Amino acid sequence: MVTLNRIYTRTGDAGTTRLSTGAPVSKADLRVEAYGAVDETNACVGLARTGEGVDAELDAMLARIQNELFDLGADLSTPPRDGEAEGSVLRVTDAQVTWLEGAIDALNDRLPALQSFVLPGGTPAAAALHLARTVCRRAEREAVRLVEAGEPVSGPAMRYLNRLSDFLFVAARWANNRGEAEVFWQSGKTRSLP
Repeated sequence: MVTLNRIYTRTGDAGTTRLSTGAPVSKADLRVEAYGAVDETNACVGLARTGEGVDAELDAMLARIQNELFDLGADLSTPPRDGEAEGSVLRVTDAQVTWLEGAIDALNDRLPALQSFVLPGGTPAAAALHLARTVCRRAEREAVRLVEAGEPVSGPAMRYLNRLSDFLFVAARWANNRGEAEVFWQSGKTRSLP
């Protein structure tokens, strides 16, 4: 359990923050950008949960994901170290990735086959889930930038981000009346319009 007695500390007034290890970094650090985008994803998921289109089954999945996004933020804010003892640091696990894959399949198997690309929209929850999906994709790109800069990121964290955006796409379809209220792209429809 985390206890927060004081919300502001003034320690970030100069544009710095601390990783979970206590190491000071710029608020524009690649690692901070990555876990910040995860936090934004979580906020979008929370917004989606308040919207029309979320049934009890989907809400339970989204509630679990919101908690796991905090795990993911903790994982990304703690650079992996050689020799790190398993369980000594809060990390996303392959079991959480596997659960996401099962959740994707559980919803997708009950949706109509796609005939076109889907536009973000439909019910309020579906639109919010599409927003969450795009923010999640940004979080994944930020994590990739971190790796490309030579910074370590756990494998399960990378896989979780990749699967989560897929889940959020399928969840948005589910929130659109199980695919019945989807808005589809109409290729080139406006090309000949004035």
